[in-house]
Amino acid sequence: MRWEPLLSHRPMTVVTGFPGILGTDVSPNQERTAVTANRADDSLEQVASEVKVCPLCELCRSRTHAVPGEGNPQARVMLVGEGPGWHEDQQGKPFVGASGKFLSELLTNAGLSRDEVFITNVVKCRPPGNRDPLPDEIQACSGYLERQINLIEPDVIVTLGRFSMSKFFPGEKISKIHGLPKEIGRRLVVPMYHPAAALHQGALKATIQEDFDTLPKLLADRERARETSREREDRHSQSSLF
Repeated sequence: MRWEPLLSHRPMTVVTGFPGILGTDVSPNQERTAVTANRADDSLEQVASEVKVCPLCELCRSRTHAVPGEGNPQARVMLVGEGPGWHEDQQGKPFVGASGKFLSELLTNAGLSRDEVFITNVVKCRPPGNRDPLPDEIQACSGYLERQINLIEPDVIVTLGRFSMSKFFPGEKISKIHGLPKEIGRRLVVPMYHPAAALHQGALKATIQEDFDTLPKLLADRERARETSREREDRHSQSSLF
């Protein structure tokens, strides 16, 4: 039986980003404030527009297109990769190369589709030559990612690769903790190998698939916990009437 994701309470639309709005006369300090500000009128569109003209690190000098991320703005699952590759840099969309094709297969096998999740990276611009992102580059983008997480409020965050894993599990090794969910604040965070790892090490393909296959149960558990909490609150409200 195919598992049907519990998305009835979350209308589906796709956010791909909008033209930049920050002017060239805005100073780096002002722009950094805009990145990290927690405004009541913030939106994924606003984050995307800022990302597309972001000057906060050296990656802005070599990018073709920034890649803010895309997907369902009310997704229950948020996937956080490491950084755009060549194909992503050309198209301005996340995970559109070979690893993106494998990611789509992993989601399909887990009963999900790309339209039901939100996909982004810890850095929004491609590091030259697909090198690893540098600490200052990850830090420069951290405000964007935090805002995306707060706006989407996913039930589950899946980190893909060691750099996104390190944001939530500093000092850990992905070979040790992959597939092991951990409650961090109000989110359940699950570290997983990057899909590209399977393209370079075929033996990891089954491991990555097994980790992704846990998502239906994790989502079902979160939904049951939410229902239990609602029932508890209802009983408390009713008892307070007497």
